[in-house]
Amino acid sequence: MRNYDVKKDRRDLYTATTSFAPVDVPMMNFLMADGAGSPNTSRLHTDIVQALYATAYAVRALAVEELGRKHTVGPLEGLWWSEDPRAFVDRDEDAWQWRLLIVQPDWITRDLFEAGLGRAVEEKAPAAAGRVRFDAFHEGPAVQILHVGPYDEEGPTLARLHDEHLPRHGLRPRGTHHEIYLSDARRTDPARLRTILRQPVEPADG
Repeated sequence: MRNYDVKKDRRDLYTATTSFAPVDVPMMNFLMADGAGSPNTSRLHTDIVQALYATAYAVRALAVEELGRKHTVGPLEGLWWSEDPRAFVDRDEDAWQWRLLIVQPDWITRDLFEAGLGRAVEEKAPAAAGRVRFDAFHEGPAVQILHVGPYDEEGPTLARLHDEHLPRHGLRPRGTHHEIYLSDARRTDPARLRTILRQPVEPADG
């Protein structure tokens, strides 16, 4: 049974270098849930992460049992926004709103998700299970870069993106700031954390 791993099979979207690079992200399906506030102090953030992973692993098991298709659970991702975009450069975490996601292979259906969520609730009883949903997300044209180091040190890179790179290339931000967490923060030294920072864009004169 071939194993699908989004980080290997979609390297165009799930790898990056330490230089800004364009990507065009197609419609993809995700498990997702929303929240607000600092991820460092929010109990809801922790509960949602647990609920997403419990559901993702249950869905994976069902896909093997019912479809004979196997995949590696994708990395945690986050969409981040605020009424004041400078809240990210300034790291004003209490002003942040977020949507956490885990990408799903094309063969995962809504019915399989609902069955997987039910199994996760039965086996793990995650506190935020009621917030988890299955939905499509089409990001489109974007610019991304690999950040190596603590999350709290992303500010200068984001400032360069918004204040230098995008204007130089005739682009402006569109949609929400996107992060893809390639490292497990529970087991990785903060200095070695690898995170893709992605910003959807559009022509500045559009």
